[in-house]
Amino acid sequence: MAGGRRGLVAPQNTFLENIVRRSNDTNFVLGNAQIVDWPIVYSNDGFCKLSGYHRAEVMQKSSTCSFMYGELTDKEMTEKVRRTFENYEMNSFEILMYKKNRMPVWFFVKIAPIRNEQDKVVLFLCTFSDITAFKQPIEDDSSKGWGKFARLTRALTSSRGVLQQLAPAVHKGENVHKHSRLAEVLQLGSEILPQYKQETPKTPPHIILHYCLFKTTWDWVILILTFYTAIMVPYNVSFKTKQNNVTWLVVDSIVDVIFLVDIVLNFHTTFVGPAGEVISDPKLIRMNYVKTWFVIDLLSCLPYDVINAFENVDEGISSLFSSLKVVRLLRLGRVARKLDHYIEYGAAVLVLLVCVFGLAAHWLACIWYSIGDYEVIDEDSNTVRLDSWLYLLGETVGTPYRFNTSGSGRWEGGPSKDSVYITSLYFTMTSLTSIGFGNIAPNTDGEKIFAVAMMMIGSLLYATIFGNVTTIFQQMYANTNRYHEMLNSVRDFLKLYQVPKGLSERVMDYIVSTWSMSRGIDTDKVLQICPKDMRADICVHLNRKVFKEHPAFRLASDGCLRALAMEFQTSHSAPGDLIYHAGESVDSLCFVVSGSLEVIQDDEVVAILALPVGPRDVPRPAERRSLSSESWVSLHLGQELSSNLDRGNHLFPVDNHGFRFGGTDSHPSRFTLSCKSHQRTLEVLA
Repeated sequence: MAGGRRGLVAPQNTFLENIVRRSNDTNFVLGNAQIVDWPIVYSNDGFCKLSGYHRAEVMQKSSTCSFMYGELTDKEMTEKVRRTFENYEMNSFEILMYKKNRMPVWFFVKIAPIRNEQDKVVLFLCTFSDITAFKQPIEDDSSKGWGKFARLTRALTSSRGVLQQLAPAVHKGENVHKHSRLAEVLQLGSEILPQYKQETPKTPPHIILHYCLFKTTWDWVILILTFYTAIMVPYNVSFKTKQNNVTWLVVDSIVDVIFLVDIVLNFHTTFVGPAGEVISDPKLIRMNYVKTWFVIDLLSCLPYDVINAFENVDEGISSLFSSLKVVRLLRLGRVARKLDHYIEYGAAVLVLLVCVFGLAAHWLACIWYSIGDYEVIDEDSNTVRLDSWLYLLGETVGTPYRFNTSGSGRWEGGPSKDSVYITSLYFTMTSLTSIGFGNIAPNTDGEKIFAVAMMMIGSLLYATIFGNVTTIFQQMYANTNRYHEMLNSVRDFLKLYQVPKGLSERVMDYIVSTWSMSRGIDTDKVLQICPKDMRADICVHLNRKVFKEHPAFRLASDGCLRALAMEFQTSHSAPGDLIYHAGESVDSLCFVVSGSLEVIQDDEVVAILALPVGPRDVPRPAERRSLSSESWVSLHLGQELSSNLDRGNHLFPVDNHGFRFGGTDSHPSRFTLSCKSHQRTLEVLA
């Protein structure tokens, strides 16, 4: 439910977003701490505007900003900056640098090391603030023709943001908080700096993830209470009952409080944006909720039952307040949509559809009673209609309507409310699911009009709900149906071509055992959905046993293993299957992943092979037969793969712990895999 759309919640590196969010108007660059001379890997727009350089001109230059040094730059200060980088320290400096137009500017520079999850410094964060306005006027050729006042005015104009940030330092004792958020972070210490690492997106304090366990459980509670409201509200409105019972009044008040709490939680619950991202900004969450469901939810949680509890409240006003609670039923649609996205087709949706059908019958039963109650007694003539279904029901159950001549002079008696409700529900159920049985039938014009409308609505509702029920059952048993369809096709094929009994049994055993392992999932189809990088990761995971257990792969680089894994094909053999016959041409290398096999020569078992086993371990010439249910991966030696392997020799040379692929002239049946410190010759046996 709550996870109807989970959103993009995979671990990701949000370091740059955090820095940009905290820095606001700060000018900064990021330098790589693992490469010589600490090249700049990112420069924000503020630094480019401040220095006059374009981002392309700054990238890959030293984070010490030596390209901005000039004649008046203090040599001792530049050496101090370099030592800070070399020692991975946090420090701050006042240093004179030059813009691109060679205008000298005083900068207040802060350097902070950024660490990853292994506590290793991977980046340097360098922030720059223009403090020329607080320094003595700079005597430089570029400033000739400027008077002292003009230079001061220019400096003050270009550093208005800096004056706001440095105001607390100039006016000590004043409670002014106009530092940039990034500067405050750097002053507090490096332990609270954001780390450069992959991490699950974090939500701000007091914000609840829409897919967390608490919110999921809470939504189920809201769903149950919504059904409770959907049942009780129409009943109370139709039967004109006041909640004089203290117990029911307390229960309904608790339900109202829970719905009110749900409104508060919705102001603090994330949602999925149009691009699939999880929106956790409190302001955006509140604006989204106010524009969508806030008004409806607010109307649905007002304490109408408390108002109805007062004796002096007019009956019509009381019914009006009770009917307004029907607005809560719109919440049922929202929860149902979330449920549909979360589990799509399943037992929960089936139960929900059945509940919706019963709920519709309940609403129609309440309307059916309201029509009968309105028509059974004519208020103007103070007479009872003998053809009303309520009057006929009273006569049938032995509780007829009686005219009170001695007292109020009004009609009294009639069937009890319990009997009336059960009869109404029985009539609506029979009308929705069939054409009724005739024991409860519409007689008056109003009853007939309602019956016609109910049958039209019922036919549509019946077709919609139970049509979806059929679809749900088809989805639930789709794999089973596909499995039986495949078995029937194979049986028909074997019967049509009169395949021998022994071979037929082997075919059937193979199909059954293969299906039991794969569950009917097409691995290649799933892999085609994934991007290339993700596909390589999945292939490495699927073939991890081969890479771990075979010595030829132990020193291979990750890139080499990923390239090989993409070429592997997984196959399954049933017990008794012959994998290779002696004398056959073999075009693939096979590695056993699970199970065992036996090697037969002249009808005699010459070897039993189990893990780890590769082609070189098989005696030649002989037949290989599966001894138990086994899986194996093969590397086919076709023309396309040979081209890929030649490319692999170029991309993953021996010196880099890669493989050397190829055959030999003297032994063309041998396929050699060699790495820097280990060589393994795998023979393609024929």
